Amino acid sequence: MRNLLGGKGANLAEMSNLGLPVPPGFTITTEVCTRFYDNAKAYPPELEGQVAAALEKVEEAIGARFGDPERPLLVSVRSGARASMPGMMDTVLNLGLNDRTVAALAHNSGDERFAYDSYRRFLQMYGQVVLASSTTISRN
Repeated sequence: MRNLLGGKGANLAEMSNLGLPVPPGFTITTEVCTRFYDNAKAYPPELEGQVAAALEKVEEAIGARFGDPERPLLVSVRSGARASMPGMMDTVLNLGLNDRTVAALAHNSGDERFAYDSYRRFLQMYGQVVLASSTTISRN
């Protein structure tokens, strides 16, 4: 499964198949990355709907909704290549935090400092990983 799901995705699938407790999630296959580069850096048109459907399943399993100002679902986005590339791929944690959802995290956790520190770390990661990458991609 490593060639299709990448290293992290394959490991998560294997743990799930073994019955180990794995948080709900989904994997975007390595085929999407290949298609992206084979098609002028454009994602397949069906990807958006597939991600939305997969996210709905995670929301149902967790009992929270992405962007919900009262019970927000926070997700981690992790990259994973077919072959291990230590230090080459980054993770974005707490995707889903924003000015509205951070207040819910503070309330639901009972720890305002934790919530705002999580938001700060999310903003730093997003800036370093996503915005730096999109600047590089748009220049090519």
